[in-house]
Amino acid sequence: MAASTIDRRRARDFYIFVMPWLLGTVLLTIFPLAYAFGISLTNWDGISPGFSWVGLENYSNVLTDPDTWASLTRTGLLALVIVPVTVAASLGLAVLLNGKVVFRAGWRTLIYLPAIVPPVAAALTWKLIFDRDVGAINGIRSLFGLDAVNWLTGNQVFLVLVAVMLWGVGGGVIINLAALQDVSVEQHEAAELDGASPWQRFLAVTLPALSPILLFQVITTTIGVLQTFVPALLLSPATGPAAITAVPEANRVFMIDVYAQYFAFSRYGYASAMLWLFFVAILLLTGAFFKISGRTVFYAVDPRDAEAKP
Repeated sequence: MAASTIDRRRARDFYIFVMPWLLGTVLLTIFPLAYAFGISLTNWDGISPGFSWVGLENYSNVLTDPDTWASLTRTGLLALVIVPVTVAASLGLAVLLNGKVVFRAGWRTLIYLPAIVPPVAAALTWKLIFDRDVGAINGIRSLFGLDAVNWLTGNQVFLVLVAVMLWGVGGGVIINLAALQDVSVEQHEAAELDGASPWQRFLAVTLPALSPILLFQVITTTIGVLQTFVPALLLSPATGPAAITAVPEANRVFMIDVYAQYFAFSRYGYASAMLWLFFVAILLLTGAFFKISGRTVFYAVDPRDAEAKP
């Protein structure tokens, strides 16, 4: 069989196998992005058949809207709390569970279980726990003679949102546990022979080996927190369509604001502009993470060396 025929068959087979992915990318990613960008240049309300082009007016309004900046500030504050705590807690628990611990398999299972609980169920469970009248938290406070606190209103509801977000820290624990299995035992033994303490071995051997995983966790956790929506919405004291407008101000994060613009105020063009600016901001933030991590992340094989090989 001629080489050209084999090459054509290989090319055909390649495109057949990647076609589902290509179709999914085009239909579920590229087309929605392009469609949303087109809407962002209009004043469409989502209902009327007609609309008018407004160009970049929506983008200008988003960048000068104090409410948008307020929701971005809350989202940034949430990320500043959740991301470091999640990464540090998952790493610490992974190191503990990687050692000789009684009932280790059971502890690993218990810590990971919350990560597989659906977000809706987790949010509703924590909402019940912090309920003013029947919640477990106020029940414990009453045992010490303390007054009940209305956790789901005011600034206190932000603490409940933090608790919900930290509930699934077990997912990061599993990732770190898997990474710890690949840490060089020989390097630990060599450091121990040189007189390094356990803490020094952790800083000099374990942490550099885990740095690519930690970078991955920082980026994915940051993106996930910035897109927080379901927990903040379900912690609203109202239910049904009124829930979006009843979300306490402390929990009005960016995606809640976007949802309200879409479905409460029917400002589809404005909300689409918000999402596109947010998309660009996340891209820039991700790029900044990779840029900053250049001197702090250590790979077993330098990516530049791997690219240089034929």
